[in-house]
Amino acid sequence: MGIPGLSRDRTSDAVKDVRSALEQAQNPQDEGALGHHSTRLVQNILDLGIDGKGFFHSATHVADEALRTHSDRETAVESIIRSHVRLGAASGFVTSLGGFITVPVALPLNVLGFYLIATRMTAAVARARGHDIHREPIRTAVLLTLVGADADDLLRKAGVAVPTGALSNLAVQRLPGPAMMVVQKGIGFRLLAQVGTKTFSRLGRLIPVVGGAIGGALDAWMMRTVATSARREFPAAVPAATDAGSA
Repeated sequence: MGIPGLSRDRTSDAVKDVRSALEQAQNPQDEGALGHHSTRLVQNILDLGIDGKGFFHSATHVADEALRTHSDRETAVESIIRSHVRLGAASGFVTSLGGFITVPVALPLNVLGFYLIATRMTAAVARARGHDIHREPIRTAVLLTLVGADADDLLRKAGVAVPTGALSNLAVQRLPGPAMMVVQKGIGFRLLAQVGTKTFSRLGRLIPVVGGAIGGALDAWMMRTVATSARREFPAAVPAATDAGSA
């Protein structure tokens, strides 16, 4: 099983990063290895989730299609969110369907699948509201949106001034390379922690068939939570600067 539209090799590498990071998180004897896998996990999620590959369309494609289809930006944003909540629910259902027997394979796939979908949704919302998602600070803000309330703490630990208002205000800052690495590593740790506490510790996922329904419902709920953060962190840019013709 893989992520639709992504090459098998690239998906396999990303799943290995997820599995390694999860294993290290459970038994963190080598913090350096955990940090390495967490950073690679975040970079894979960032690249695949925003830029897409194959039939897994990029956030630019998703946003521009929504803007072409709907009469105004906010209706387009609503459409983006609804479609990704449905996609998240379907992914959670499929990867939880087999219960306990399939957990070793399904767990990394679910982690990767959920955050790819959530990343693309957040980036598409940002683009639909006029933000340039090709800029590194905005891409970092997309990732920080996934960790919610932990974002400010991660920025402080990296020695970055916490932006006033929305995270999209990071666009006015130039984050130095070392700070970016610290932020991305911290995001990886927090994402794995969120998965453990919010989703995979729920025993219902271990029950075949029933686990699929529970997994789908939980992932849909988590996707709506991310969507709420995306709306808050990426208000309409002033002036709007969506470069729809560049995709």
